[in-house]
Amino acid sequence: MNVINFIIDNILTQASITISLIAMFGLMLQRKSVGQIISGSLKTLLGFQVLNAGSSIIVGSLTYFGHIFTAGFDMQGIIPSIEAINGQAMNQLGLGRDIALTFLMIFIFNILIARFTRWKYIFLTGQAILWMATMTTVFGSFAGLSGVVLIVVGGFVGALFAVFMPAIAQPIIRKVTGSNDIALGHFCTIGYLFEAGVAYVVGEKGENKRSIEEMKLPKSFEFLQDTYLSVMVVMIPLYIITVLFAGEEYASTLSGSQNYVMYAFTQAIIFVVGIYVLLAGVRLLLGEIVPAFRGIAMKVVPNAIPALDCPVFFPYSPNAVILGFITTSIGTVIAMLTLPAFGLAMILPGMLTNFFAGGTAGIFGNAVGGRRGALIGGIAHGFFITLLPALLVTIFNQMGFINATATDVDTVTAALLYAWILSPLLKHF
Repeated sequence: MNVINFIIDNILTQASITISLIAMFGLMLQRKSVGQIISGSLKTLLGFQVLNAGSSIIVGSLTYFGHIFTAGFDMQGIIPSIEAINGQAMNQLGLGRDIALTFLMIFIFNILIARFTRWKYIFLTGQAILWMATMTTVFGSFAGLSGVVLIVVGGFVGALFAVFMPAIAQPIIRKVTGSNDIALGHFCTIGYLFEAGVAYVVGEKGENKRSIEEMKLPKSFEFLQDTYLSVMVVMIPLYIITVLFAGEEYASTLSGSQNYVMYAFTQAIIFVVGIYVLLAGVRLLLGEIVPAFRGIAMKVVPNAIPALDCPVFFPYSPNAVILGFITTSIGTVIAMLTLPAFGLAMILPGMLTNFFAGGTAGIFGNAVGGRRGALIGGIAHGFFITLLPALLVTIFNQMGFINATATDVDTVTAALLYAWILSPLLKHF
């Protein structure tokens, strides 16, 4: 058990290590030279770490923005956090061992399904698998499952999501990337498909479809066609206006000795720096992982396709990412204000989810319905990803998780399915 815990804690949940080892394995299967194997493995590791560094910069900036946003508009409610649920399940409910083994079973079942069926997707976002393992274990446990049955059922359900979500999203991913080399491995896919569906209904169609990436600007504003400048022009006013609403007294507690408005300005710039670093990491990672994965596709899982985390797709449609972030944020605010009127909990907007999930959803909306589809679909997406966690709050309360809920709509959907399918067994409901 100690060996299994070590592998899970230090390898499988560390995406950079997992992907580097997979790249090494793929290059070895192709009988590459020792130098090529070392080079490819280290470049894969470097690319993923650069991507992580960019994500960390963005997270830091958005965490600050979330604080001033909540304070500026005087919001009180529940902040979705799968991390908090994971911690309580492991430490207070004693489910740590079961979660760890369920995580491992998801990974094993994923490979088996990819090997023996026509769905060839290998889900490589380790953290997302951990959250799925948490939800299936918690809900399975409260349904009365235990031991091997709890682990095997949770692992199989999680593996189905790990294979089918990339498969369902792949037609749009192929359209976005222009190839079938990579897939999307992120458990917010139901939300992305929801936006795509809305964009298909209300968006532009056929020859009239205008991508946000092709927006034509007056000559004096052509500088905004530079991705980083356009992001800066959006984010700087957003941060400064928000910090003014938050007020000097509160904002100064975050900015320290620096003027609170200038600190907000700096944080907006830091956000753009994070985008720059993240996209550089994506380019480096893709340059190595796709060729290396061919070895696995040839030997272990024929025609295997790596399902990678959502930031990998940001370079393909950067303007749609920013539009998705803004429109999803608008949708979450609308949902926050309206859902309590229907007896549901008030769910506060999560800026990290709004950026990473909203940005990816924006790519889907733009690909299916052009600018109009991404605009309207993004607002609908924000409402949708707030509604599902609100529905989950009541169930969690009855299970002892007070004022708690989770993000990532695929894991929320898995939890709701558990609650519905296994409801005759749920003594706590």
